Amino acid sequence: MEKVIGIDLGTTNSCVAVVENGTAVVIPNRGGYKTTPSMVAMTEAGKRLVGHLAKRQAITNAENTVYSAKRLIGRKWNSPQVKQVASSASYTIVEGPHNDVRIQLREKTYSIPEVSAMVLAEMKLIAEEYLGHDVTKAVVTVPAYFNDNQRQATKDAGAIAGLDVIRIINEPTAAALAYGFGRNIDRTVAVYDLGGGTFDISILEIGAEGVFRVVSTNGDTFLGGEDFDARVIDWLVEAFKSEHGIDLRKDRMALQRLKDAAEKAKIELSSVREVEINLPFIISSGRNEALHLQRVLTRAEFERLTGDLVDRTVEIVRQTLEDAGLSRDEVEDVVLVGGMTRMPKVERAVAEFFGKEPSKGVHPDEVVAVGAAIQASALSDEAEMAQKVVLLDVTPQTLGMMVAGGLFEPLIPKDTTVPTMRTKSFTTSRDNQTAVKILVMQGENEQADKNELLGEFILTGLRRAPAGAVEIEVTFEINADGIVSVHAKDLETGKEQSITVTATSGLTQDEISQMIDAGKQYAVERKRDEEYEGRKQEAEGLIHDIEKLFDKVTKVVGGSDYGRDALEKAHNVIEKTRVAIDRHDTAAIKEQIEALSRTLRMFRGVVQKG
Repeated sequence: MEKVIGIDLGTTNSCVAVVENGTAVVIPNRGGYKTTPSMVAMTEAGKRLVGHLAKRQAITNAENTVYSAKRLIGRKWNSPQVKQVASSASYTIVEGPHNDVRIQLREKTYSIPEVSAMVLAEMKLIAEEYLGHDVTKAVVTVPAYFNDNQRQATKDAGAIAGLDVIRIINEPTAAALAYGFGRNIDRTVAVYDLGGGTFDISILEIGAEGVFRVVSTNGDTFLGGEDFDARVIDWLVEAFKSEHGIDLRKDRMALQRLKDAAEKAKIELSSVREVEINLPFIISSGRNEALHLQRVLTRAEFERLTGDLVDRTVEIVRQTLEDAGLSRDEVEDVVLVGGMTRMPKVERAVAEFFGKEPSKGVHPDEVVAVGAAIQASALSDEAEMAQKVVLLDVTPQTLGMMVAGGLFEPLIPKDTTVPTMRTKSFTTSRDNQTAVKILVMQGENEQADKNELLGEFILTGLRRAPAGAVEIEVTFEINADGIVSVHAKDLETGKEQSITVTATSGLTQDEISQMIDAGKQYAVERKRDEEYEGRKQEAEGLIHDIEKLFDKVTKVVGGSDYGRDALEKAHNVIEKTRVAIDRHDTAAIKEQIEALSRTLRMFRGVVQKG
């Protein structure tokens, strides 16, 4: 039976897990790390680097290294969040053909789902190497407050990576699954999730029968560790500018070094009271004089710089409890998720708000992937797991439509348990109106145009009548997979029209198909390159071992015709192998490995006898 994996596609790091024998296992990458940087780079030679390989070269190849792509996924080009990322990113962000966002790497532009797919493909490969077989299905997590377009863009990224994303689930919900699974508890739990790019808070009721019911969820898809790093970067930039009159933001390599230093300082300040940020040769002056940056950042100063960000998360928590109709005393457990929750001030703020110490029972970097794997297992054919888990999630944002005056009329409020269906009646707003346009929208603003447009359709053939005389029934429905369908009906004539709202990632179906094909081709080429590298290393190791024995073998048998012939053959085998390596001929290298192995065995036998 094929395993379905769970993937936490994070802003800063990603993680993959799978359930084996009823237990969720976090799968390490080749380097032995359980998390992989969500970074992608293109080398000068056109080679794609993902994860730790991309991160290691980020400073020297800043313009062609992408980080925090998740902050851009599913967003429109003209959104303020895109402008904010563009103003500080070391890579180039450009407008796509569908008012979407693209990234320029070398001579090619890539869509955000395409970049995210490169990270997902890496997670897929990590899982396949661990399991020993192909993986085609996954559950992928997203921030609870992602809108439909952002969720669809994530699904498209999965498809491009060669994965059938069978379910998108919210990160805090996944964390709660991991926290409560198999514990037979009956608790009201708050999951506080502060990651690299996003903040989420969810209130859940966990039942002893394995029922996980989301009561309320809220968040900010543009509040996370990146913003904490940005405050440190700003602090460093301003200090350097005051001292030298030079704005380091204008130098992409310097900016990448600052970003790297800010992140490291932030992490270190979770365990020490101060850190020294020392960046020699950060830039050259106008007189071509090398300048250095050296500053001491204390934990107190870091907390001062970022205090409003922490306060913002607490305010969102307060609002979420109000939406849930709960007091903070009714929350029995608080679960911290995401790397930023290691910051002492964050932990203190959460503890002070709820009046209790947060639970230490989960790993903040791995728990979301673990929960995704549990849900993946429950949705697969593992009947036993399915019986243990019943997940009742909610719609994170209000769904409704535009009405007269440009106002937003809610039909399905946020935090409504899905699947669900809601119906409301409307009347025509103009005399002799024969058609009505239904604009399906998502958001919390009273002004419709301030919310996200998901889809639209027209109900025609209405009878001519005074305004308000024709009654139209509109039905909104959301299924378990979060697919929205809208139905409009003229109650007098029975005439009806409907739409299944297909959120857009900014890509056409043709573009997605082309990217899927390109992804498949890359997977083939990568496996071929990896096989070549493996064979090459094996062959070079054998050559090294043979060459070490040449002098000894020559001393023993070099005086005989047989010995000289054997030595010449050994030289020929080595030469043929090196030619095959230079030609990148994996099949020929494989053949020569057999000959090298025979030669090495013969050499070792001669030395032993001699």
